[in-house]
Amino acid sequence: MSTDRRIASLTPCAGRCSTVFGDSVCRGCRRFNHEVIQWNTYTPEQHTAVWKRLDAQLDQILVPMLPHADLRHVEGFVLSKRIRLRDDASKGRKLYHALKICEKNKNLAEESGLGIQGKQVKLLWQEFERRVLALATASYDFAFLRADGISHNLLQMMEED
Repeated sequence: MSTDRRIASLTPCAGRCSTVFGDSVCRGCRRFNHEVIQWNTYTPEQHTAVWKRLDAQLDQILVPMLPHADLRHVEGFVLSKRIRLRDDASKGRKLYHALKICEKNKNLAEESGLGIQGKQVKLLWQEFERRVLALATASYDFAFLRADGISHNLLQMMEED
């Protein structure tokens, strides 16, 4: 009998997967469709690469959107709500979780450390979702175009030989 009690690894899943409806980028977690499908087969290094890309997108969008956020306060707020974070979670990731909590209960905005009021939450969340999905989709399109260009160049080189 094995004494190996594995703790489920953190996943970017937001519980609103749209890849099942054919989206190339999930509207919930913003992973690419193949990343959602293959997540459980990925190595820790592959998980980290995906997390880093997603966190960079959150940093790019949320840090400028929440310029008055107090990161230490946000961290305490997120932890007090029992949100598990990776040790290497970015500032944008922490802001995301705090904003997500406030999106579910705007009365928590003032205590979140985000530097916003409850009446700002809905519009901020909507604008965040619009921007981050556009960025994730552009990232997917760029990766697809780059892969397509590489395969085209390889085929061209093979034809020349």
